[in-house]
This record gives sequence, C-alpha cells and structure tokens, in this order.
Amino acid sequence: MTRDADTGRAEAITCTGLAYAFGETNAVDGLDLSVGEGEVFGLLGPNGAGKTTAIRCVTTLLPVPAGMVRVFGHDAAQDRMAVRRLLGYVPQQLSADAGLTGRENVELFARVFDVPRRERAERVGQALAAVDLTDAAERLAKTYSGGMIRRLELAQALVSAPRLLILDEPTIGLDPIARTGVWDHINAVREATGMTVLVTTHYMDEADQYCDRVALMHRGRLRALGTPAELRQGLADSRGTDTLPTLEDVFRDVAGSGLDDESGDFRDVRSTRRTANRVG
Repeated sequence: MTRDADTGRAEAITCTGLAYAFGETNAVDGLDLSVGEGEVFGLLGPNGAGKTTAIRCVTTLLPVPAGMVRVFGHDAAQDRMAVRRLLGYVPQQLSADAGLTGRENVELFARVFDVPRRERAERVGQALAAVDLTDAAERLAKTYSGGMIRRLELAQALVSAPRLLILDEPTIGLDPIARTGVWDHINAVREATGMTVLVTTHYMDEADQYCDRVALMHRGRLRALGTPAELRQGLADSRGTDTLPTLEDVFRDVAGSGLDDESGDFRDVRSTRRTANRVG
C-alpha cells in the first residue's frame, strides 16, 4: 500500500484523474486526491461541485475505469466486492426504515453486509451501543427524533466494522445539539478503531472543528487542499491581512457565490429538502 506524500500515512483512498460525466456534463473532471488511513477528511463544495458523484465512484455505486480509484489498494473497477467489504456508507438520503425497530434496521444491514450469522447479534448490539441507542433499540424508527435517526444510520454503517466510513451530509437538517451528538459518536468510534472517515458537509464549522484535512471542489475540480488552519492562513496571506478568515470565507473565495446554473437541479433541491424535513 502506498503512502500519502503530504501526511506520511498509508493511503485509504486514492483518486487518479477521476472523471465522471452525465451526458455532456462533467460532474467530476480529473480529480487527483488521496486520503490517509485514519484521517477525518472533508470533501467540501457548493451543490453541483461533484462531491456526491466522487463519493459514489469511491463506493463503486458508479462505474469507473480501472486505475482511477483505489481503496486500501483495491481497484474500485476490478475488485468491487473487496472495496465494498471495507466500507460503511451513510448517504444524504435517509436509509432507515420507519416501519422497523432500531435493532431490526441494524440487523438488516448486518445481513446485507454479510456479517457472519454467529456474530450478528453481538455486532448489532455493539453498533447500537456505540451510538447510544441500546435503550431505544426495540422502538420503531418512526418514533425517533432527527438526531436519533442519523445515529441509527451511523449504527447501520458501523455494524460491518468498516475500515472506511463515508458520510454524505450526515447532520443535514439537525439542530446544533444533535449535530454535536452525531459527531461525538463518530469520533468515539474512530478513536476506538482507527477508522478512516470521508465526509461531505455544508457546515463549515463542522469541517473546521472535526476534519484533519479538507478539499474544496468546484465544478468537478479540486480547487484547494490542506488543513483548515492552512487554508485559512493561505487566504489571509493572499489578502495581506493579519485577521484570520474563517473556513467559510475560504469556501466563498474558492466557489464564489455558488448561485449559478450548475449548482444542482430541482431534484437535488427536492431530495435535500425531503431529507431535512424528515430528520427535522
């Protein structure tokens, strides 16, 4: 396994010239990126930047040519099942079934991810405990609060003991207290297991506080990469000011207003609002 030249860590994810198009629209346009093992890595950008498309390529949900994406050394095109066995994935859209209990939701994912039958009960219990849902495990998911739903989805992703956890807008629609709670559980699991975390978020305070490094994408391309402190200092230096900008200032500098024709479409807005309404 190769090592990230910037961090010195073994590479959990390597994207080399990653490109993906929907018709004539280049959603991802020549992305070169590496995520070190054990990092919390933030992939940021406005709607339509290509973040979710890139994540779907990494998770093998979208097909890519050989050599473009590797996960812990496995080629996402040639060894898709090996890659999938290493992943836990919390999508932006809700994945929990309201008609099942919390435990039944996690058990379903244990079966989907081929957790051995003799280990399932223990692993399900461990996943629920990791996100503090043991006491609510027998309740229907439709009775859960928004924060509990997101923690349940985290348990679903953790039940397979993934080496790489991918989170697409994991705290969308949650209040600040619930957002903090979700991140507390993510960090507790990461500290206990050494798991790598790749996350997309529009909350710049989350990226600043929790991510070791962040990459800013715009119109399918990588525009900035570094620790939050490095990116904030870089913008201050370019402006010739002693006042340190926020990560949101860096985001705006890279992406501009973001209010152009390429920042998502009606379906993106509808899907995001539906998710926010259901967890709110």
